[in-house]
Amino acid sequence: MAIFVHAVAPGVTTDQYDALNARLQEIPGVFDGCLSHACVPTDGGLEVFDLWETEQQMNAFVEKMMPVATELGWPDTGNGPRILPVHHHWVPGADG
Repeated sequence: MAIFVHAVAPGVTTDQYDALNARLQEIPGVFDGCLSHACVPTDGGLEVFDLWETEQQMNAFVEKMMPVATELGWPDTGNGPRILPVHHHWVPGADG
């Protein structure tokens, strides 16, 4: 079942996000199962919105992403993302 993930990253800058994303791009298969992703800057940091095929795939991503984020100095907020089951999703213009 697809899941929607909303993560809040207070104090994280777009430069920190770009550095993390660049490093993650070097890891084969790290984004397997990610259907869509958006990163939005806010006054207090960043908010990330993802759609994943399964929670297991999202968890596999997090296991690979967190050590890199920690290495790059991302703060540990102690708060996990909000995860919601998706009833239905579609992509305009895509087949199906």
